[in-house]
Amino acid sequence: MMNREDYVKQIPDYQYMRETVKKDENRLHFHLMPPTGWMNDPNGLCEFQGINHIYFQYTPFLAGWGTKLWGHYTTTDWIHFQECEPFLFPDCGWDRDGVYSGSAFVDGDKIHYFYTGNVKLQDKDYDYILEGREQNTIHLVSEDGVHAGEKQLVMTNSDYPADMSKHVRDPKIFAKNGRYYMVQGARDCESKGCVLLFESEDLMTWKYFDRIAPEEKFGYMWECPDYFKVEGHPVFAFSPQGIEAEEYRFANIYQSGYLADVRLPDTSQIRDIYKKFREWDLGFDFYAPQTLEAPDGRRILFGWAGVSDSPYDNEPSIREGWQHSMTVPRELSWKGGILCQKPVRELEALRKDEIVFEQGEAEIHGGAFDLVAERDIAGEIPVCICFNQELQITYGHGVVSMGFLNNTGSGRTIRKAKLDGLQNVRILMDVSLMEVYFNDGELVMTTRYYPEDPMTTKVSISGMEQVKGWTMAGQ
Repeated sequence: MMNREDYVKQIPDYQYMRETVKKDENRLHFHLMPPTGWMNDPNGLCEFQGINHIYFQYTPFLAGWGTKLWGHYTTTDWIHFQECEPFLFPDCGWDRDGVYSGSAFVDGDKIHYFYTGNVKLQDKDYDYILEGREQNTIHLVSEDGVHAGEKQLVMTNSDYPADMSKHVRDPKIFAKNGRYYMVQGARDCESKGCVLLFESEDLMTWKYFDRIAPEEKFGYMWECPDYFKVEGHPVFAFSPQGIEAEEYRFANIYQSGYLADVRLPDTSQIRDIYKKFREWDLGFDFYAPQTLEAPDGRRILFGWAGVSDSPYDNEPSIREGWQHSMTVPRELSWKGGILCQKPVRELEALRKDEIVFEQGEAEIHGGAFDLVAERDIAGEIPVCICFNQELQITYGHGVVSMGFLNNTGSGRTIRKAKLDGLQNVRILMDVSLMEVYFNDGELVMTTRYYPEDPMTTKVSISGMEQVKGWTMAGQ
């Protein structure tokens, strides 16, 4: 357990971490990072009274997996973020081993939060899949997004279907036809992934409604479900674990993606999931996204720029006392039956000096830049974009690849994806994190990248006709 007082008492002992982190040359300029320690899933995304709240899984005093709090940032413009005090602490018997992922639901002048309280029994050795664990669904209310109200236990493992394992978590709320619905990721006793659907009339009392799962097995666990609309199209998103890797899909140890035009609470439409499931990001570092609706109606997505249990690591940042970040906020749009992702348009305000390319080459200083390359070339002329002779992005014969040429990927090797024609590519480089958007976000790849010299980047581009670029300011 850790309450707010415990957290405050430990801060002086770990002040050196904050100072070390500030000096790290791999720190990012315009992405959200943990102030110190570890960051993973975005949580509780919401807009309330003109302020956007971004909470996240947070271990402040350890740059690795540990007891989770909810860290907290706010923004009003998507480019300047204010660090706030942690919002939730594992300070009661229902969540003593961590406040796990959850969501926020704005109802009038209040924000309702739901999250998973993690408890691991310690009286003997357990199989923590089928026994020895509590996954409690906890509810609380806030009137400002900063001060958390009293925690209320709304469901325990005994309230979930009898054939569920002890892994049920990550509640997300939506409303439809005057009723409230909750989706929770789950793993059944046969290790088949699914999402559980609950309904409520008052956000307090919940009853089981149905199960979202195909007949065929699609992973052993589904995490971080989300349900929302983009341009009138309903989208059901989740993060399955245990999908067998293919050459062009499912290359990471865990996946995140969506099914389009699934109209919950009707669960009968979950068919042919293997064919219809589309991954959000085909790079090395992306998992557990969550969305919110901005005041102007845009659907905004944040992803965790990381994946647990990967065979590669982030040792360069771990040595300095921190690990992981969020992606930039991404706008979602509908195009030809798929969702496209673009960096929010506000990020263009961070562009500074224009980068001059000579014969497709440039030397960029500062570590953070935004490149846009377009082409009108017909046919299959190969494309190659190379950074410091360390990281290479190529396109040819309908295949995009992102591959490391040395150890600057900290164990990352190569990712490939199918792409029917390349019209444009946008590359956001932020010192040690790169996001690559192909064809206006039809395909996205995100990766950590630890250059030998983070402040100097030599870029060469071939196969693209028009190249523009700008250095980027920090937030």
